[in-house]
Amino acid sequence: MRFSACEPDLTAVYKSCELCPRACRVDRTHGSPGICGETDQLRVAHVGPHFGEEPPITGTHGSGAVFFSGCGLQCVFCQNHQISRGGMGETLGLHQLIEKTKQMILEKEVHNLNFVTPDHFMPHAVRVVSHLRRENLNLPTVYNFSGYQSVDALKSLERYADIYLPDFKYSDSALAKQLSRCTDYPQRAITAISEMVKQKGFLDCLFSGAALASKGVLVRHLILPGAMENSINALTTLFIEFGANLPVSLMSQYHPVVHHDDPALNRTITDQEFKSVYDHARQLGFEHMFVQFPEPHPDRSPDRPSLLPDFKNKQPFG
Repeated sequence: MRFSACEPDLTAVYKSCELCPRACRVDRTHGSPGICGETDQLRVAHVGPHFGEEPPITGTHGSGAVFFSGCGLQCVFCQNHQISRGGMGETLGLHQLIEKTKQMILEKEVHNLNFVTPDHFMPHAVRVVSHLRRENLNLPTVYNFSGYQSVDALKSLERYADIYLPDFKYSDSALAKQLSRCTDYPQRAITAISEMVKQKGFLDCLFSGAALASKGVLVRHLILPGAMENSINALTTLFIEFGANLPVSLMSQYHPVVHHDDPALNRTITDQEFKSVYDHARQLGFEHMFVQFPEPHPDRSPDRPSLLPDFKNKQPFG
C-alpha cells in the first residue's frame, strides 16, 4: 500500500482499504464504513490548540490538534469514545480542513500540527501537510497513534512526519483481544514503533536541551485498572527493545466512560496500582520519563475529570 501527496485521486487508497493492520479491504468510496467506522468522507471532531500533551509537545501555546472521527482499533475503554466509537464529528472537505488548520496555526501560534488517530484518513493528512508546506507553514508534524500501525503506511508517511507519539497499550495478547479485538497487538506495535524510531530517532529535545521537540519518538502507556501485570510487562518490553534512552510517558488518566462487564474497568486505577507500575519503570532505569500522577482523592473527583474530553463542547478539554 502506497499513497502520495501528489496523487490526484484521494479515493484510490480507500477503494480497498489497507491503511491499518486490520486490512479490512472495504471499498469505503461507496458509503461503506471500514472497521474504523468511517467511509472516505473526511470527518473531524475538533481542530484547536491542545494543552494536555507532554511539555515538549504542548509548549506554551499548545499543540495544534486535529481530532479525526473513527478509529481502526476500537478499544472498548477509549477515553475519546465519543469520536472513536460514538460517531461524533463534522464532515469536511479537504480544503475546509486546510483552512481550519491554517487559521489555527496563524491565530493561535501553536507549536506543531498534531494529527490524533489519523490512520484511516492518512491520505487526507498527507495532503494537508503538503499544502501547508507549499505555503511555508513548516511546523513539526505530529502523528498521535494507537501503536497498531501498518509498517507500509509508516514508510509512505516518512516524508510527511516529524514526531511520532505512539501508544504501547498491551504486552498481553489476551488482554489485547478482550479490549481491542487484536491478539497481534503486542508484536504489531513493537514492529511499528521500531519503524518510527528508525525514521526519526528518539525525541530530539531531550538530548539537545531545547524546550520543544522538532523530531523523534515518544511512547505512551496508559495504566488500566486491574491490569497491573500488563503495564509492568509492557514497560519491560519497551526497555528491552529500545533501551534506557527511549522517551516514555506513563499515564494514569483512565476514567470509565461507558459501563463495562469487567468491574475493574468501571473504576479508576488505585494508588497502589500506579505506585507498582511507576516503581517498576524507575527500577528499569528509563532516562527520559514523563509521568502523569493520579488526581488526588479520585472518590471526590468530578464525574468528568479535567483530562477527559467532552467533544460536545466547543472546547472539549475545558
